[in-house]
Amino acid sequence: MEDKFGYMEIRLNELLKKKGLSKNKLSYKAEMNWKQIDNYCTNNITRLDVFVLCKLCTVLDCKIEDLLVFHPSETK
Repeated sequence: MEDKFGYMEIRLNELLKKKGLSKNKLSYKAEMNWKQIDNYCTNNITRLDVFVLCKLCTVLDCKIEDLLVFHPSETK
């Protein structure tokens, strides 16, 4: 959903594939609910949780810019 401010893309699905991890395995390692992982994978999040982002970056051994990508609005 893009509006005049752009949007944030969560690249968790791509990272899981790259690292060879399943959602179940990540759910266990990050001590998170499977549905929450699934919501992050499908970009079905309205508010990012900083603690969740820290967990994901730690377990996936990645930087925040590997996980989140900002797409600016096309219309200025």
